[in-house]
Formats: sequence, C-alpha cells, structure tokens
Amino acid sequence: MLQKEGSRLDACSAASELQSSEGISNTRCCLLPMAFRDVNARRHIGLQQLSSLALAGRTLLGPMKSCKFIVDESTKQSTLICSVVRLMENLDLTSAAGQLLNETIQAQNKEFKTGMSTLLFLVGAWSNAVLECLQQNVPISPIVSVMSEGLNSCCERVQCLQISIHDVNKELCPSSVRPNAFKSKTCQIGREGLLSPQISLSFQKDISTPAVIPINSCSHQEDDCNFNKRLGSSLASFGSVASLVKPVGDKSTSLISGSGGVASSCNKQKLTHSRYFSTLGKRHFSSQQGNFGGFLSGPSADPRECYGLRHLAMALSHGNETSVKLLQSIVAYQEERAEPSGSSQFNIAEIVTCCLLGLPESYSCVSPSFVTLVSPEQATIAKYLEDKPLQIVLMDGDLTEQYRHLGFNRPCNVRTILEHPRLQEGRAGDLWLSSMLDILLSFEVNLVLVKGNVCENLMARCIANRILVIGSVTRDVLCMFGEVTSAQPVTYLTQMNASCVGSGAQVELWKACDGRAMDLGELVPVGIKARGIPLLTAVLTTTVASKMQLIEDQFWTLAYRLHHALNDEKVFLGGGAVELLCLSHTQMLAEQPLQPANAVKEFHNPWLAASVAEYKSVVLQALASGWKQYLSVVMCNTAKAASELEACTSLDHHLKKAADSGSPSTYILKEFRRGDLLRDGSSPFADHGVYDNVTAKTEAWRRALDLVLLVLQTDAEIITGPKRNQLLNSPVSSEFMFL
Repeated sequence: MLQKEGSRLDACSAASELQSSEGISNTRCCLLPMAFRDVNARRHIGLQQLSSLALAGRTLLGPMKSCKFIVDESTKQSTLICSVVRLMENLDLTSAAGQLLNETIQAQNKEFKTGMSTLLFLVGAWSNAVLECLQQNVPISPIVSVMSEGLNSCCERVQCLQISIHDVNKELCPSSVRPNAFKSKTCQIGREGLLSPQISLSFQKDISTPAVIPINSCSHQEDDCNFNKRLGSSLASFGSVASLVKPVGDKSTSLISGSGGVASSCNKQKLTHSRYFSTLGKRHFSSQQGNFGGFLSGPSADPRECYGLRHLAMALSHGNETSVKLLQSIVAYQEERAEPSGSSQFNIAEIVTCCLLGLPESYSCVSPSFVTLVSPEQATIAKYLEDKPLQIVLMDGDLTEQYRHLGFNRPCNVRTILEHPRLQEGRAGDLWLSSMLDILLSFEVNLVLVKGNVCENLMARCIANRILVIGSVTRDVLCMFGEVTSAQPVTYLTQMNASCVGSGAQVELWKACDGRAMDLGELVPVGIKARGIPLLTAVLTTTVASKMQLIEDQFWTLAYRLHHALNDEKVFLGGGAVELLCLSHTQMLAEQPLQPANAVKEFHNPWLAASVAEYKSVVLQALASGWKQYLSVVMCNTAKAASELEACTSLDHHLKKAADSGSPSTYILKEFRRGDLLRDGSSPFADHGVYDNVTAKTEAWRRALDLVLLVLQTDAEIITGPKRNQLLNSPVSSEFMFL
C-alpha cells in the first residue's frame, strides 16, 4: 500500500515495502537490484535508483494488472490505481534519477496515453542489465553503442509482426457476414496468443504455404552483418545517447522494411502479393482515404468493415470489458452521425468523460451531450431552464476580477491612487461584480461556459438571476459549442457584443435509465447540448469511490489505443509475440561476434573496435535479459506461470524451437495462429484478436533505453571527473569505482 501527502514514499522505501510483501527481506534497500552482491553503495547510484523505482510498478505490467491502493493520511481516503502515471504522482521523486524517470513517463503519457507500464518496467530491467555489465568490467562506450544499435535492430526486425488496419478489419469481421469463400479450416485452428488469454487471430492462408513468407526471414546471417556495419558506423560518431538512438520515423538503416538498407537478396525474395508481409510503408487502403478513419468510408466501403472497427476496439482492450462497451457505443454514434455524408472516422477530440459516484458500474453509458457535475443550486437553475432556447457565452479564460490573459504586461512605473481612501477593497469588488452581472443581463445571457475558474461571488449573483455558469470546460468543448451556436469566445466579459452571444443551446438534468442520478449527493449531473454538436460524453459510474480514478484511466487508455492504431494504420500482434521475437533476435545477434578487422575499416579506431568486438556478446545478452524478464513477469502477472523460473523455462523452450526452425518470426506467427502457447479458451474475448499499438510500444522501448543510457553516462562523468587523483588519495576512495 502506497501513501501520499502525509508520508510520501521515496524510491528505496517503496521498493523495500514491495519486496517485503513478496517475502524478500533486505536491510540495504538502496541496493535492491543487486541485493546479494558485494556492490559498493556509491556505485552508479542513479541506475540503482531507477531500478528501485521501477520495482514499484512491477505488478502493473501486462493485461491482468494488480491494482494498488494510494492512501492519503490527511483524509484517510484511499484511491485504487493501475496506472504508472498515478503511481509516479504518489512517489517521492526528489532524486535526479527519479525526476528524469517522471519526466520520461509524463512525455510518454502526454503523447500516447499508453505504454507507460512497459516503459517503467524496461527502465528497471535494463538498469539491472547495465549494472551487470559494469560488474563484469564492461566499458561504458560499448554498452551505449551496442545496446542502442541492438534496440534499433529489434525495432526493424519486428516489422514483420505488423498488420495493416485494413487486414485486421477483415480478420475481425464476424464469420456470419463473411462470404463462404473466406471460410476454411485454417481459420478455426487457434484462438489464443503467446501470453494473453484474449488473443485470437485467424489467418486466411496457412503459414506453411509458399505464398506467405516473412520478408525478414531470408537470412539471419545477413541481419548480423548489417547489424555489425551499423554498429561500427554509430561508434564512429559516439558522443551522446541522442546521437545513437535512431528517431522513430528514421528508416535510413532499416533491416526489415523494403525501403531501407536490406540486402538485395531479401528484396528479391519479398512477396508483393502477401497482404501480411508486404512492405508496410507502401501499403494503402484505397484511393479515397484521406484520414486514418477512411477505411470505413467511400463508395466501395463494405458495411461489414464498419462493424469491424468496434471489434478492433475489443481487440485492443486487453480485457477491459466495461470500457469496450462504452467505446463501441461511441463508435456507433459517430458512424451514425457520419452516415449521410458517406464517411466515418473515430474522433477522440469529440469525447469527454463525466464521473458519477453512487450508481452501479452497469449504469455507465454514452450521452450525446456535454454532461458535467454542478452544485444543487446550479441544478435548480438548470431545471428552470429546461426546454428553453438559451443565449450562450463562451469564456476563454477565468471569470475572476484578477484574471489577466497570457502575455499581459502591467504598465511600468504606474501607481494607482483611489479617489476615496476609505473605499475598501470589498467595495471595489462589488463594483466589478455588479458590472459583470449587468453585462450578462443586458445581453439576456442564460448560460456561460468558462474554460477556467469562476468567482464564487459572481456565481452566487448569477444563480440569483437565473444564469447558469459552468467552469472548467475544456477548449475542445468550447470550440464545438461555438461552431454550432455561432458564439465567439471572449477573454473578458467587457469585450462582449451582440455577435459574441450564441443561441440554440439547451440544458437538462441528466437522468439514468431509472432516474437515480438525482440522488448522488452534493453534485448533480446536467447535460448541455445543441443541435448538430458532435460532442459525446462517456458517463462513468461506480458505487466505490476509490475505483473512480481507475475506471476513468482505463477508459482513456483504451480510447487512445484505438486512436493511435487508426493513426498508425497498423498494429502489432499482441500477447507477447513482439517481445518474444525481440528476445530471439537479440540472442541471435549475440551469437555472432563483431570482427575487429572489419570494425577497424568502418571507423578507424582500433582500440574502440577491439573493445566493441570483445564486449558485444555480453552487452547484447544483457539487452536480451530485459526482454526475457519482461515476458516472464507478464506470464506471472497473468497467472500463466507459477514463478519466473517456470516462465523462463517455457520461454527457453520456445526460443530453442524458434532457432531450430530457421526462421523465428515464422515460428512465432505459426504458434500464435495455432494457439498452442498458454492456451486459455475461457476468456470472454476469446473470439477476438489481441493487438498492440506500434508507435506507442516502440517509442516506450526507445525512451526506456534512452533514460538508462543517459543516467549511465551521467554517473560515469561524475565518477571519472577531473578530480580523479584527489578522490584516489582521499579516505572515501573506496566508495567510488574508477574506470
């Protein structure tokens, strides 16, 4: 149980508490990742702190997350979380490494809203891996260069496990609406995947037929050769992590895709008629599609494909059934609204959430209006304004006397002197309140939507004059109301004129199917709508106060998974297939050492080339250990293995069979389709595939390694600084490691 505010946890205490809960005792919590090694406490503290912090989110990995309670000692209230972002908000991150970790997770959350658990876990796993390399006296330069190029090679290798949304949509269409020609025995073979009980993917062609050959399975030795060449090239420009880790969109050194540096023999063997393994960069849905939702549109669009989008949401849900139903309802609303125009898309900007405490979770629904919570006094005004056309005003800022817009500069060297010294500040405030109220009354305004905060005194006066004022409204909502009501947002009420006031909005008290929404307590839900507004509100309900944040986080995670899948126009096969291929590929690279003679020709640095050749295998094995630990923990969290030892044994079994097959990617695809790995047909999602986002997942990998290598290099600069001789002669020299 984690605590916040009154007794916030630091990295060491959090890790120590988690270990004690798992039956592990350790008196030196700062050395948790290497508890049974004789490692100096001052040795690369940054990496040890990253490992300890990452340990706190271990149970949040995988589709079956073990939630945590956050307890506020000041109020004694608890909140249930399963999000890494919420976990970071309640940990003491005062250390430099903790702050860097938090910023990295916040950047991932801001851009993708998914992948934070993977990022946090890999930060810890690869921090331990780097510490193991340092324990074996591996220099920092080979660690940085080899791990960076190893991850780049993995990202290129797993491109064969990407499937376009167009093909996924066809796979997920119900068999009842498919033509009989598409039905075959091979479609019914396997329903489960590698690590997730919800995985099911039915290929229409047998993987063993000559027409389906992964483009990257032609030659593993050639992959090794390309990896070694790129490793030498990167070492020639070795200077920083940023220069070593390739950007997401960079395909200049691609080993897998047809647009990069893949050997010509591989290009010749690539099959252009395979919809699963053709070049992803050149794949298009149709000539009519202008946005990521266009595969549902156009004159040739099949009604079955519209149904497939809702199944895609289920395939990306990873078992979150409640959020799936809400998202499917949203997709249905958006498709129905777009039907007259002949196009359809999933627009996440048109979605907001409203959390209602006091109703059962089965009451969660989607409302085609802006649903928000107001005070009982405001609800009385909303009841009075029901069924009446309203005059609406939109405020792009705070509705307070002291508010000034961004960039406002007060006059310099100006001193304001009141004409009447006895005039109190409260009297001046009353003048402002009266002036603002007079403006609203003069334009006969009934409804005011404010982006920021609202002055309480002005709110009370507006209520007395039957004017409904609602604050904390997002910019997207203001824009949508402005488009349908012709209201123009203003920063200050003094800017108002007749053209700024909109019309056509309506307000009503929101009611559940049995009318219980009015009995929720202090806050009352109201719905605001206008003709033609595309806004949809996902109303999230629960009777358990501590679960509300959890339910909202889960909904937005699924919504953004669908958004990014459509934006990428492709998805990864889920269930651990991607990580298993990364593990197999990294181990295969480690078995082919870099030749010093060839490396010398690449970057003209014999010492550095020899160093890389000597430590390449060790560093790549350390990188592979992170993938293996990731898969084993997911298996344990999903109860597919009783222990990590059992999980590792199962993984080793599949890795050996994949290596013996000659093409690990083909083996993984075949076993994924057959469903022979960790079979579980009891899942309610057994009839649907499981997929992962492409860009969000690979970016989480890159950010995790970037952070680890950044902290590694920072520690190295501190340890091997210019005062090395002074440290050597000082009494505390035993507390440092000198390279």
